[in-house]
Amino acid sequence: MSPTSLTFDMPDLAARLDQCSPEELDQLGFGVIGFDADTHVHRYNAFESQAAGLSQQRVVGQPLFTNVAPCMNNFMVAQRFEDAAADGGTLDDTIDYVLTLRMRPVKVALRLLAGPGRANRYVLVQRQPR
Repeated sequence: MSPTSLTFDMPDLAARLDQCSPEELDQLGFGVIGFDADTHVHRYNAFESQAAGLSQQRVVGQPLFTNVAPCMNNFMVAQRFEDAAADGGTLDDTIDYVLTLRMRPVKVALRLLAGPGRANRYVLVQRQPR
């Protein structure tokens, strides 16, 4: 399956994203933010970079919920990742959300992906209406 055929709502998307090169992630039509257990961003695609106005160089290596997107540091987003890690469970939730940092409020859908034993956790950002 080619990266361009990956969609925001397809099943088992975290595993498929893990297999994508940075160039393949850049071809996707939605934002991808991949981070580790310490919340440091390791994967950040061009779509999200352009939509958020934050360069990949500025974001990669930074803590997601404090330096990159503090507007997500709350019970709706960050806490769900913490709860899934504490429970040892899988997280795959899609929520309607409003991004507010460094921009006018923008309605989006966020897909939160994490699982036990996975090196990467993901926040996916769909800006087009679902």
